Order: sequence, then structure tokens, then C-alpha cells
Amino acid sequence: MRKNHQPWWLYRARDRWRRFYLRRWIVPQFDRVGEGLSVLHPRYFSLFGKAIHAGKHLHVICSPQQAVSLSCWSSKQEQGQIHIGDYVLLSPGVKISSACEIRIGNACMIASEAYLSDSDWHGVYNRTRPFRCSQPLVLEDNVWIGFRAIVGKGVRIGKNSVVAAGAVVVDDVPANTVVGGNPAKIIKTLDPNKRMLTREFLFNSVADYDANQDALNAYLLAHNSTAAWLRSVLAPTDED
Repeated sequence: MRKNHQPWWLYRARDRWRRFYLRRWIVPQFDRVGEGLSVLHPRYFSLFGKAIHAGKHLHVICSPQQAVSLSCWSSKQEQGQIHIGDYVLLSPGVKISSACEIRIGNACMIASEAYLSDSDWHGVYNRTRPFRCSQPLVLEDNVWIGFRAIVGKGVRIGKNSVVAAGAVVVDDVPANTVVGGNPAKIIKTLDPNKRMLTREFLFNSVADYDANQDALNAYLLAHNSTAAWLRSVLAPTDED
């Protein structure tokens, strides 16, 4: 479809169902989650295991083709855990898997199909179990992980740093740094004295943010009729 044909009333009904689905089936799967959780297409948001924590205003974008998954695995030696800060964005296809500990700071953005893991999941010589092959992974505040990037075990990425699309990070990244490549190398440095807007800025007034989102959707869908939406579903044309 080239256009969203759904009428405003249908959008509102689907949004109420989405919020109910979150409260009933998604929120109980977290050990802790703050206010303002928002998940687009929550049926495709998968949580596995215990010790999954998230702060306020976590935004997760899923799609039927690109589910988002958070997984914590247990063993005799370790218990995986995931700690996500405030104002974090997880994009379609993101996968985060923990065997020991993954910490994601405030206002981090993780782009589509990125993969974060704190474990190799088995040793080079002993390939039967995850033994001595896990180390904590840390993203400090305001880190941006690019499309299809991979961040491996034992890595700490410093505040404000950027990992380019497709990069494979196996070593620590200093703060205010852009890295790329496989293995990732420093491409440039950022000016730490330059003012930087983070995702936290969007939520300075939560009421205004919610109202603005509703107003935008109401404007975009205002001229959609129920009849035209049904026609686009049952008999779409080249103009749809």
C-alpha cells in the first residue's frame, strides 16, 4: 500500500487494543519496566527468561517480518540479565541475548537488525556448553548502534558514541567516537562540548508528546472514510 487508508476511529480502536495487550501480556514478562512503554505490533515482541529490566519510555518497533527479542539464559554457572535505561529505542529486528549481563544506558538508539550478545555461547574447544565464554556488555548513555551492527561480549561503548551500519564491535569504544568496519575501528571523534539533543528531549513534557502524536495521526487520517478503507482491503488498486 502507498497510503494508510484506515479511518481515525479504527486507528483509535487498534491503539486501545495495543495498550491493553501491552498491560496484559507484555508488561508481566518484565521483572521491572517503567512508565510509558510503547510497542508497535506487540505480538512480535518476544521476551524470554527472567531478569529483564527496563526504564521509562522504552519504545520498541516491531513488524511481522522483523520481530524484536530480548533473551536471558540460565545455566548452572550464570544467570543472564538485561538492564535497559530510560528513553531507549529498539528498532525492527533487534536481538539482545544475555548469558551474564547486558546494560544499556539512557537514550540509546539501536537500529534495525542489530545484535547484542554478552556470550560466545560455547567455547572454541568445548562446544557443548557456554562455559567461561561470557563477559558483561555495556552501552553507556546516548549510544547509537547502526543497522545490522553486532556488538560482542566484554565490550563497553562510551557515552554518545556511534557504531556504523554493519560494524562488528569486539573491543571497547571510547566516549564521543564513531566506529565502523569489521572489526570496528575509529572513524572520527565527536566534539564533547557541542550541544547534543538526545531522545530524552522528546519526553520533557510527556503530556505534550502524547497529544502531539495523537494530533498528527488525527490529521493524517482525518479524510479517510470507512468505505474507502474497506475497498482498499477487499479490492486494492494501483492508486492505493
